[in-house]
Amino acid sequence: MTELKSLLAECMWPDDVRITRELDSYLTDDSRGLYGEVIHHRLVGLIGIVSYSEEAVELKHIAINPQYRRLGLGTKLIYEYMHSYNPAKIIAETDQDTIGFYSKIGFEIHSLGEKYPGVERFQCILSKDHELILQGIRS
Repeated sequence: MTELKSLLAECMWPDDVRITRELDSYLTDDSRGLYGEVIHHRLVGLIGIVSYSEEAVELKHIAINPQYRRLGLGTKLIYEYMHSYNPAKIIAETDQDTIGFYSKIGFEIHSLGEKYPGVERFQCILSKDHELILQGIRS
C-alpha cells in the first residue's frame, strides 16, 4: 500500500488525505482500475484508469518511480492496457509539462485553454486505430 501511495504522490498534489481518498476510490469503485509494472518485486510504475464506456476510458493517473523514468514504462503500461481491454480511445488531461510525452506516443493534443489562472490544460486522445497502426509498424 505504501508503494501505491508513493507512486500516486508522484502524479498528484502530494496531500496525504487526497492521495488516500483517491486510492480508496480505486479500491472501491468498479469503474476504476490501477495497473502496474513490477520490476524485481517492486512496484515501479502505474496507470489509473476510469472507464466511462466501451468507447472511452480516462487515463486519470500515470506515475513512474523516478529511478525508472525514460525507460518506456509509461508507454508500455498504456499500450498493454489498450491491448488487454481494447477501448476505442483513451483520454487524458494534462498541462504543458507532459504534452510532449503524450504527443510522442501518438495521442492527439487539443488545447482546453486556460482552465485555471495562468495554466493552460490539454486534452490528449489516443484512438484504438492509432494503436493498431503502431502495432503493425512494430511487427
